[in-house]
Amino acid sequence: MPQDTAPAGGPLILIDGSSWLYRAYHVLPPLTNADGEPTGAIYGMTNMLRKFLREYESDRIVVVFDPRGPTFRNELFADYKANRPPVPEELSAQFAGIREVVVALGLPLLQIDGVEADDVIGTLAARDTGEVLIVTGDKDMAQLVDERVHLLDTMQDKRTDVARVHEKFGVGPALITDYLALVGDSSDNIPGVPKVGPKTAAKWLDQYGSLEGVIAHADAIGGKVADNLRAALDDLPLYKDLATIRCDLELGAAGEALTRGAADRERLAELYRGYAFHKFLEDMEAAPASPADTSEAPAETRYHTVLDADALEAMMARLEAADLICVDTETDSLSAMASNLVGLSFAVEPGEAWYVPVAHDYMGAPEQLDRQTVIDRVRGVLEDPAVSKLGQHIKYDVNVLRRHGIDMAGLDHDTMLESYVLNSTATRHDMDSLAQRYLQRGTTKFEDVAGKGAKQITFNQVALDVATPYAAEDADITLQLHHRLHGELAGIPRLAALYEEIEMPLMPVLARIEANGVLVDRDLLGRVSREMAERMQAVQTAAFEAAGGEFNLGSPAQLKEILFDRLELPVIRKTPKGAPSTAEDVLRELADRHTLPAMIVDWRELSKLRSTYADKLPTQINPDTGRIHTSYHQAVAATGRLSSSDPNLQNIPIRTEAGRRIREAFIAPPGHKILAVDYSQIELRIMAHLSGDPGLLAAFNEERDIHAATAAEVFDTSPAEVSADQRRAAKAINFGLMYGMSAYGLAKQLETSRENAGAYIERFFERFAGVRRYMDATRERARADGYVETLYGRRLYLPEINSRNGARRQGAERAAINAPLQGTAADLIKKAMIDVDAWLRSSGEPARMIMQVHDELVFEVPDAEAERLADEIAARMRGVAALDVPLLAEAGIADNWQKAH
Repeated sequence: MPQDTAPAGGPLILIDGSSWLYRAYHVLPPLTNADGEPTGAIYGMTNMLRKFLREYESDRIVVVFDPRGPTFRNELFADYKANRPPVPEELSAQFAGIREVVVALGLPLLQIDGVEADDVIGTLAARDTGEVLIVTGDKDMAQLVDERVHLLDTMQDKRTDVARVHEKFGVGPALITDYLALVGDSSDNIPGVPKVGPKTAAKWLDQYGSLEGVIAHADAIGGKVADNLRAALDDLPLYKDLATIRCDLELGAAGEALTRGAADRERLAELYRGYAFHKFLEDMEAAPASPADTSEAPAETRYHTVLDADALEAMMARLEAADLICVDTETDSLSAMASNLVGLSFAVEPGEAWYVPVAHDYMGAPEQLDRQTVIDRVRGVLEDPAVSKLGQHIKYDVNVLRRHGIDMAGLDHDTMLESYVLNSTATRHDMDSLAQRYLQRGTTKFEDVAGKGAKQITFNQVALDVATPYAAEDADITLQLHHRLHGELAGIPRLAALYEEIEMPLMPVLARIEANGVLVDRDLLGRVSREMAERMQAVQTAAFEAAGGEFNLGSPAQLKEILFDRLELPVIRKTPKGAPSTAEDVLRELADRHTLPAMIVDWRELSKLRSTYADKLPTQINPDTGRIHTSYHQAVAATGRLSSSDPNLQNIPIRTEAGRRIREAFIAPPGHKILAVDYSQIELRIMAHLSGDPGLLAAFNEERDIHAATAAEVFDTSPAEVSADQRRAAKAINFGLMYGMSAYGLAKQLETSRENAGAYIERFFERFAGVRRYMDATRERARADGYVETLYGRRLYLPEINSRNGARRQGAERAAINAPLQGTAADLIKKAMIDVDAWLRSSGEPARMIMQVHDELVFEVPDAEAERLADEIAARMRGVAALDVPLLAEAGIADNWQKAH
């Protein structure tokens, strides 16, 4: 028997290669290379392996495959796995190829004749003395789980420990084979006891302790299913034996080679070229031969509390000698514009960090350095543009420090944005999530040190012996994350450029917009609130009359009873729990059949706008500035669009009277005007550029009305004779197709037949064939690459693009078409913000950027300078990119936002 292997260089990771290969084969379409050889399973599994190796670090990662032909279990039970269909020829032809890829990636590969992969994995896991991670979706493997051995299902991103086994099966790992003997295993053709399901098996095993106990007490078990149990008593030991993974096999020399080697880049390139895996080849050739950062996590951490002048000077000596400083602030509020500085943490190398408390004021708190003294001492290095700064969501820290007299410069890196640019949808981008994903490290949560809910304290009340490890860890982990994430970005040049030229330069622009804030008319909002309350009352009275009685308009349950029981309106859609839906789109569709649904839609909109804006905005006015300061979020929308909160400026409707009244409350101060400049039809212009369609290009370059031009083509008439209804239909087609609208959806919007809508769409594609070619090509690239890109290289990954679930696949296809358009529009408005902000700052122009909403920038400008600034800013926005069609930016000037738009 081989000696136990010693854990070194991370956990022992055992990948169930056969399970992965079958999954890859069934998920991906039947891809082929130039010679017509099937490659879909190879592509899928290679992609899974590449992703796994990016996310999980270990020197010991082994891929285990099932052998060809029978195993010892076939000798025990002739029908073992007899129900499985033969391996498809297309898959069988790819076995050799995937083995070559595994070896070229530097991974040990085990495939032992006569021994199933489960038994190889079980033996290796039992021999090891350290942490073991088994990567599989096979429920049989649950029997191997213990405090040291866990399962990982990468498809569902689920990790199974002992508690999870109990939760899932109702029994612990030690009883999984007993459980499988009773319920059977259809995948392996183990019959089990007829009619015995998971609950019955778990109940019996809980009651009698084991399969042997169940067998011994079979005569005492009542019920019809007990007859089936008694009939199967002689076979149950065999079923358990078949389900039992062997953990004591002799694996020979093959079982000793568990150390991961270096990837054979030349062989990988040869394989990728032969299989036409262009994306993999491009990524590999763009990446450095060695990882950008090969440092391991520090063996120990040194976290210092800075309480006196000597400690402060010792820390400053390290900061002033560093090329990169990680900075993090601790405050007493989530609002950067209303918080007080409680402490500062810094790190310059992994494993060491400092926390400088300046305002912990709990009873018994030790004496701390004066806040202003600390601010004055750190100002020099923090305001030095030659010293690079790093943070996690550093925009918050920028505004906190600005409030305290520090204008931080050298803002070069943000781990939140590094993660977001790498993959906007792979994970949340908060530090805790990133540490778990990229460093496989759990971190201390704020709730761990400050409590939860009503009992949660602010950070100034946290004891220093608790606060220091938490705050210093934030800086330390952020620095470690940067080394990992920035190295990955460096391997993908277009993403690195997006990060360095758009996202990072935009961050301080957003910080300034947030700090500028916007004025609102408190008195007008009060009047608007009263108007809305009166309108809601009128709608409610009319709704009572339409419903034939009073009810709570805000109660979905009461509304369902009235709409579907009393009024007998058809159920358009159901909720996940099976109840009739009363969602807004459902109510709008029902409005054709009865007046009540439209009233509910109106009442809901008024209620939402009144509570969210008319009543709440006055409470959000900062008492120090007299302004509202929204927070902009760069790392939320997958397409790259900005979002905002507290208040959410993106959701104030412009097409309704109530929404327009809210916008009127956003005003300019005396002697100033609101200047709003927005891009016109930007996504259609981007479509023209990306598709290269001659008709669209000509329409925009000749400055024709694009909707009238489309109507003329679709309805086969001259532009001069296009009717208002035809133009409206063409507008719906133009914008609808970019969002993947179907003939059914267009028919609903235009209130026409599905046949007519289908004919409109077909004629559109006949006349604008370049758009169809672009859409088809984009979908194909998305299927092959798994992502789409904007004009500037921003990626949107589409994990469902090859899904066998039709609805999910179609949703991903719609996203594949829309994301490059919406994402490029987002990139352009960001570039415009960076350019305009730089011009305003360098020239000393008397204008302040105060809002960004969708494709619009909003400024405060002096009355006398408004027209000149409007012309200059619009011109700069038009010139931010050179597309094959002109960008159009239109300006409006008024006393409030609504009139300026």
